[in-house]
Amino acid sequence: MGHQILVVDDDRDLRAELARGLGREGFVVETADRAEAALAALERSHFDAVVTDVRMGGMDGIALCRRILDSHPTLPVIVVTGFASIETAVATLRAGAADFLTKPYDLTQLRLSLDRSIRLRDLEKEVRRLRASLPVSIDEMLGESACMRDLSVLVGRVAPTDATILITGESGVGKELVARAIHQRSPRADRPFVAINCAALPEGLLESELFGHERGAFTDARARREGLFVAASSGTLFLDELGEMPLAMQAKLLRALEGRTVRPVGGTSEVPFDVRIVAATNRDLESAVAEGRFREDLFFRIAVVHVEVPPLRSRGADALVLARFFLDRFASRTKKSVVGFTARAAEKLLDYPWPGNVRELQNCVERAVALTLTDHILVEDLPPRVREHRSDSFSLGGDLDPTELVTLEEVERRYLLRVLEAVRWNKTEATRILGLDRSTLYRKIERYGLAPRVED
Repeated sequence: MGHQILVVDDDRDLRAELARGLGREGFVVETADRAEAALAALERSHFDAVVTDVRMGGMDGIALCRRILDSHPTLPVIVVTGFASIETAVATLRAGAADFLTKPYDLTQLRLSLDRSIRLRDLEKEVRRLRASLPVSIDEMLGESACMRDLSVLVGRVAPTDATILITGESGVGKELVARAIHQRSPRADRPFVAINCAALPEGLLESELFGHERGAFTDARARREGLFVAASSGTLFLDELGEMPLAMQAKLLRALEGRTVRPVGGTSEVPFDVRIVAATNRDLESAVAEGRFREDLFFRIAVVHVEVPPLRSRGADALVLARFFLDRFASRTKKSVVGFTARAAEKLLDYPWPGNVRELQNCVERAVALTLTDHILVEDLPPRVREHRSDSFSLGGDLDPTELVTLEEVERRYLLRVLEAVRWNKTEATRILGLDRSTLYRKIERYGLAPRVED
């Protein structure tokens, strides 16, 4: 059965025409001729979205939207009007409407708006479910994409061990979050987690920070100081940006890791330590080894377990899951009553490739919360690079040789199969992604003879 839609309009002919059109698109439609009848229908039945006209006898569509969201805060309401103005649009969005359409509009436009709004509602439900199921300390690792599920499984497997771990991934993907998650799930969780950026300090100071120094070891060494290897005793030491460490310092680090002791700068005796080492880099260390910029023996000593953190662009709808998490955080900090994203803003967040990964997304949402004048983030609140991005490329998974070019029918078959496999043959999710009604999807599956892969 399709999604349940409530259509509210006091014009009988328009109401009936809209109900027929949405019915042909696969929706199950109930109608109401006034706001009071719509509120009564919402009390006795479940609906996935409401479409309401603005100008009606009695309560208008904007007041109806407010009343609906007071009692059904997650229900998408789409407001349509033949008398568009900036004031009406602002009032509609302030009332919490998911979208605002002006007449005349075509049925495809309304269907896309409904699909976006319902999909956003479902994703927000998933955010709440995930937040309830995960420990607060690793909330920012939220995600339901296949690559994040695999990452979570790997973290769960390596965390209880003492194996040295190398975390790699692009800048901004959240490598330190993964390191903290490993620490928090380990037997060392109640001991210190100590982090240092190996690229932020010159070699001499980095050595002193890691290994400590004796009084008088250098000009400003007025007192003895223990290094981070000792400060993190029984806990985890996180070496961020390991790929930037100078070669001479790499040799000293390798010696410390092999002997499990450090010699403070200016000292003559070795000091034992008991820490778990987790390192991270956005560099390709294997290439650095081949080019002589990173010691091969240190690489193998550090990369006992390699954990690759995927870029945000490969995580699908996780971008919106994270965006909602950041929105809640920044709305709480600024004490602004921002409760969500409009459907169009959410679509922009999903479409943008996020070259700066999670860090860029976090900054984007913080900016939007600071700028918005409504209780929902609008497209206009997003940074220009996000709101102006246009996705104009499509790939079936690699550049095609001219001899491999295929018909449009074959392109459609491959794309349908790829979407179905990506959602694990969840046909409800596939219809939302493809913009098809359920019956059309079934016809295409039958036409192309598609079926789930049979595992050996």
